[in-house]
Amino acid sequence: MQILNTIAELRAQVAAWRRAGERVAFVPTMGNLHPGHIRLVERAREQAPRTVASIFVNPMQFGANEDYAGYPRTLENDGRQLEAVGLDLLFAPPLAEIYPRPLEQMTQVAVPELSAILCGASRPGHFNGVTTVVSKLFNQVQPDVAVFGEKDWQQLLIIRRMVADLDIPVEIVGVPIVREADGLAMSSRNGYLSAQERAIAPKLYATLQATVERLQEGERDYAVLEAEAKTRLAAAGFRPDYFEIRGSDDLQRPTAETQAVSALRIFAAAWLGRARLIDNLAVMPN
Repeated sequence: MQILNTIAELRAQVAAWRRAGERVAFVPTMGNLHPGHIRLVERAREQAPRTVASIFVNPMQFGANEDYAGYPRTLENDGRQLEAVGLDLLFAPPLAEIYPRPLEQMTQVAVPELSAILCGASRPGHFNGVTTVVSKLFNQVQPDVAVFGEKDWQQLLIIRRMVADLDIPVEIVGVPIVREADGLAMSSRNGYLSAQERAIAPKLYATLQATVERLQEGERDYAVLEAEAKTRLAAAGFRPDYFEIRGSDDLQRPTAETQAVSALRIFAAAWLGRARLIDNLAVMPN
């Protein structure tokens, strides 16, 4: 596995693969890898003979009071995991390689509407940081296909919208959430949980499951279902951010008259100690 730090080196290697007629699949990450990330790389290897992953902790997607400074940087261990799974190239640029000027002077890419709800409402500017860095990475790597996890379903939809609107020739592949044995969605921020918090954390997924079951049984008072779920999370020790039932494909609020239950997905975000956990679950027909 090659580890490259500059855009020029990256482009030279990708150009060589292109001359050989090889497709390229790409997995962007912020590092501190877990088995969910590794599953993305495995899926990328199914998509193309050449695979690239990036590790870059992107300051543009962190708010002023968020955990950018303390976000775990574990490049050496991450590299070992990626090499073991057969990655071809790891792109690990320094900050100045991605943002050669102060962030406030850099061009930004924004996807309206989708970026302003759910996590976007709680973290203003977050998704502008995501779409800006992903568009830059797409220009740098120029992959045929890029792989993203479905744990951040909203992000996946935003990236797909950006690619469609800007005519970026990259196929976007989503990979289902990888969970711990007790149902907790794998996340780099799970490491922030204390032992006591870790025992509570699976109740977020359990609350999603319970709400799905009630929808499958015919309940359609979405506001009541959402409020009761938030109350349940608070009683378990969470600080709920949001718990919302939305359209799976457009994130719009549904009505019983306009949307089949099979087109719905439930989204949740809640604080547990210093960890902000997110999860989502599709509502399938019973």
